Amino acid sequence: MHLLNATRMQAGYTLGMEPSGRESLVVVVKGTFRLPLDGEAPQFAAEQAPLIDADTFSGEPGFSAPVYECDYAPFKPRCDVILNGSAYAPRGRLTRRVTVSLRAGTIAKSFDVVGNRNWVGALLGVVAGPPEPFASMPVSYDRAFGGIDSAHPDPARHRYYERNHAGVGFHVQLEREFIDGAPMPNTEEAGRSITDPRGSYRPMAFGSIGRAWQPRPKLAGTYDQNWLDNIFPFLPPDFDPRYYQAAPEDQQIDYPRGGEEIVLQNLTPNGYVAFQLPAIDVPIVYYRKNAENEETQAVIDTIVLEPDLGRFTMTWRSSLPLRRNIFEIEQVLAGQMPRSWHRARELGKTYYPSLSAMVADRKGSD
Repeated sequence: MHLLNATRMQAGYTLGMEPSGRESLVVVVKGTFRLPLDGEAPQFAAEQAPLIDADTFSGEPGFSAPVYECDYAPFKPRCDVILNGSAYAPRGRLTRRVTVSLRAGTIAKSFDVVGNRNWVGALLGVVAGPPEPFASMPVSYDRAFGGIDSAHPDPARHRYYERNHAGVGFHVQLEREFIDGAPMPNTEEAGRSITDPRGSYRPMAFGSIGRAWQPRPKLAGTYDQNWLDNIFPFLPPDFDPRYYQAAPEDQQIDYPRGGEEIVLQNLTPNGYVAFQLPAIDVPIVYYRKNAENEETQAVIDTIVLEPDLGRFTMTWRSSLPLRRNIFEIEQVLAGQMPRSWHRARELGKTYYPSLSAMVADRKGSD
C-alpha cells in the first residue's frame, strides 16, 4: 500500500483493531505551527515535528511523566488538549506562587504553581516547608502530587499514588528519617493547599497522564482467565476507546473545526497569549484495488501546546474499516491533489506536476 502525502505536514498510517477483531486502516497527519505571541494567525513552522512512534517520557519509563504519547492511536472519541511548558512569574519578578490557566474552546483549567519546598518533620507530625521564590518553574506531573513511597527498607510497605506514579509529595511512612526534607509538589489546586503527605489530592498539570494511572486502566477492559482462554489476542468486549485519550477528562473537547480560541495565562514570559486554531481541511481518500474509493474527512483529535518551544501541533486522524486486510487498499491520498492528478490516475498514466518534471523523468529513463 502506498500513502501519498499531499499536505505540508507529516503523515503516516497504522492498523487498528476493534474488540470484535475487525481491523481498520488508520491514517494520521500532524502539523506543526509557530505559537503566535502578538495576536497574529498561526503559521506553519519551518520544521515539522515527526510523528511519534512510541511513548516518550521525561526520564525512566514507568517512573517519570509522559512527554509525548504515540501518535498512532487507532481512535479517539474526543480531542486531547495537552500543554508541555513552564509557569512564569508576572513581569519576570520573583514570586513564591502564581496561578496558571489554559483555555481551549469549551474547557478552562487553572491551578497554582508554587516554589520549591520540602516536607519538614516536626514534633507534632509533618508540616509543609516555606516555598522558595522563582522566576519560572516547569509544569509537569513529575512535579505534581503523587509518586512512589519506597523509602522504607521493607518492600512490602512501599506504596504508590494511583493517579500519578511520577509525582512527588506522597508518603505513607511518616517517620522523620523517611520524610524530613523530602520534596513537595510544585503544583496544587487553587484554594486547596497540600498539607498532608497521605492526603488525596488531585495532581495538577497540563500534560499527558500515564497509561497505568487511574482512570485509564479501568477503561482498558477486563483481562482475566476467560480473556486468556477465549478472547486473546483480541481486545476484551468491555474495552472502552476512551482509554486512548492521553489528556485528563478536563482537557478533552469535541473535535475542533478551526477557529476555536486558545488562551494561555502565565505560561509564557509575556504572561498572556491568545489565538485561534487554524481551520485546515484534511481529506483522506482510500483507493481499493477493485477501483472503488472511500472519501473521508480527518478530524482533529490531539493538540499539543509547547510554549517554551514556541510551537504547537495539531493531529488529524481518519480510519477505514477493512473488509479483509490491508492488502485490499492500493493507495491512500492525504490532502488534495489537482484534478489533473486524478485524471491521470483514472487513465493509468503517470502524473507530472510540470512539463520540466516530465522532461527530467524521461531523460532519466533514457
